Amino acid sequence: MLVVVGILVFFVGLLLSIAWHELGHLMWAKLFGIKVTQYMVGFGRTIWSRKKGETEYGIKAIPFGGYIRMIGMFPPKKDEEYGRTAASTPFRLMIEDARQAVAEEVRPEDAHRQFYQRSPWKRMLVMFGGPFMNLVLAVAIFTASLMGFGVSTPTTTVGKVSECVLPASAGNVAQCPPDAPRTPAAEAGFQPGDRIVAFGGRPYSSWAELQRAIRDSSGVVPVEVERGDQRLTLTPNLIENEMPKLDDADEMVKVGFLGLSPTSVMVKQDLAGVVGTMGNMLSMTVQKVIELPQRVPDLVSAIFGGEREDDSPIGVVGASRIGGEVLSYDQFSVESRIVMMFNLLAGVNLSLFVLNMLPILPLDGGHIAGAAWESIRRRFARLIRRPDPGPFDTAKLMPLAYGVSLVFIAYSLLVLVADIVNPVTIF
Repeated sequence: MLVVVGILVFFVGLLLSIAWHELGHLMWAKLFGIKVTQYMVGFGRTIWSRKKGETEYGIKAIPFGGYIRMIGMFPPKKDEEYGRTAASTPFRLMIEDARQAVAEEVRPEDAHRQFYQRSPWKRMLVMFGGPFMNLVLAVAIFTASLMGFGVSTPTTTVGKVSECVLPASAGNVAQCPPDAPRTPAAEAGFQPGDRIVAFGGRPYSSWAELQRAIRDSSGVVPVEVERGDQRLTLTPNLIENEMPKLDDADEMVKVGFLGLSPTSVMVKQDLAGVVGTMGNMLSMTVQKVIELPQRVPDLVSAIFGGEREDDSPIGVVGASRIGGEVLSYDQFSVESRIVMMFNLLAGVNLSLFVLNMLPILPLDGGHIAGAAWESIRRRFARLIRRPDPGPFDTAKLMPLAYGVSLVFIAYSLLVLVADIVNPVTIF
């Protein structure tokens, strides 16, 4: 039941994120006097709608996006273009069909309220308004989570002592094999709750530093621990073991091995910590978006029974399923599960911001790039005293936009199938 509730709650959160995105476009469009005829969450057949003023607000059947419809997205064709003999080519017909469809929405009384008529900086704000709303929501959620709840931070207190030595490639096992040797930590008598004060005669206050010291050591090393009111010195004999590299979990290396894991505590972050964390997350999200094309073979492999990577691209279905998994994971407190769900939703919004800022049509970044190019072109024309070249004609890029749309649809379907037959799990 909790899985179903989690899926539904997270799905509603995704829909609200989409609506929030489109609200950013709507707000700036109306502020600049552009006529908006529709504000829709979803695509396809309309399930519910209500008209308020000149705008129809509604929900559609396919909940994988949303849009607002503004009149006059493309400028009219220039006079010198009417006599071109190339008007019958497939691309030219595609461009003219798109231009005609946009022109048919413009009534005579609204001729002055078209999108293309606004100055480039206004059009850029209209198109940036949507992704910016996703960024605002992501920052707000992460800030509240990091400053109010904190970040799970490992300490120098022992949380678990491994009983036997196994290579990391062996994965998680319920019981140690009969022939597996005991870990140095188990042999030396470490216990959960021991706080490591010093390692090799040097004091340590952070797990990150202590972990590096353990990995760089071998042989007998004195370890000073606090156990209750006592201070003890244990003498484990560290060995080499195969472990993931700290800065690259996909690469395995031979390092010093003790055989224990730390406890973690929630540490609330200050504003500087929030800024640093958000910067790292934004950088990681940009990297993952850039890597999307090279993930296609992995997704195809996952559909046909291959391993699905933990950081594999996911869609609405996959994200909602993870939301259900989080809410039903009873080894965390209810508070922790709720915070995790909000953080997942914030991560999705951060991804939506980065993805929509790509400078290609039909994404918002493509329209922003077109308006920016128009501004540069007009400024340059004034600089060299040439006639104003007029608005940038994005209609001429419609064949490219249709091609990109088909690629996105195909990729989305690929992710959808992978999310159904071989979903990503986080626990």
